[in-house]
Amino acid sequence: MITIQTFKNMKKIRAAVVGYGNIGQYTLQTLEVAPDFEVAGIVRRQGAKERPMELEKYNVVSDIAELHDVDVAILALPTRECPAYAKKYLAMGINTVDSFDIHTNIVNYRAELMPVCKEHGRVSVISAGWDPGSDSIVRMLMQSLAPKGLSYTNFGPGMSMGHSVCVRSKKGVKNALSMTIPLGEGIHRRMVYVELEDGARLEDVAAEVKADPYFANDETHVFAVKSVDEVRDMGHGVHLVRKGVSGKTQNQHFSFDMSINNPALTAQVLVNVARASMRLQPGCYTMVEIPVIDMLPGDREELIGQMV
Repeated sequence: MITIQTFKNMKKIRAAVVGYGNIGQYTLQTLEVAPDFEVAGIVRRQGAKERPMELEKYNVVSDIAELHDVDVAILALPTRECPAYAKKYLAMGINTVDSFDIHTNIVNYRAELMPVCKEHGRVSVISAGWDPGSDSIVRMLMQSLAPKGLSYTNFGPGMSMGHSVCVRSKKGVKNALSMTIPLGEGIHRRMVYVELEDGARLEDVAAEVKADPYFANDETHVFAVKSVDEVRDMGHGVHLVRKGVSGKTQNQHFSFDMSINNPALTAQVLVNVARASMRLQPGCYTMVEIPVIDMLPGDREELIGQMV
């Protein structure tokens, strides 16, 4: 039986949280209750300057090199910043995990990091949020149960963090919220709400948003609002469906649903794969390549006895 004493006797994994926005804050909370981790420190652009009260007991730095004995860096960063940070930290001998979420770029990103991981004998787990991430595992399981058939992933309604961060990066945008609305059969509508900076034109912002790869494949509408905070809700969800054939038997139907706090679940997944990274051979991995059991704390044999 796995007990608290079991973890007290173990060498804990030292994790650094890189970035302290929504995901970074929830990642810290998740690490604080994980029995096999300790917080090596927080890396933020402004370092210890104007640190929030909840960080008083932690090392807060602007450069991860100021921290000691970091096993894994959890990259709570905008997607497009992850590759550069991952390469830098892997070369320093630190494992990395991230929630890179541009689906069409994941294969290339994995190929880009693989030789870096091999050269430095480190592990990187990429695209480890809930989608891509834990949903990817469910989709693959469903497909294995009905190899012939069709799968649909229906997101929302809810806030997409990656899309919201993308819009906030656009010229003329002070703040932004991107909502995902499911239309069925894996088709979605993006409803984008922006606070504009003085002098910015909604038409220009909308054109730039719609041209971005995050939005290019979906119906997208952009609206100006006085305050994004007044319309923001971090809830999200997904409905996964597969209908197919097992062997020669038709009409096999599977579904998976969840309604979640978006950054909280992303943070939990990141901590899970940070743990798994310490059990893997050097290389770059997506979540579908990692045994789920390696994402859980505790002894493998005891977990098998409990779960199987």
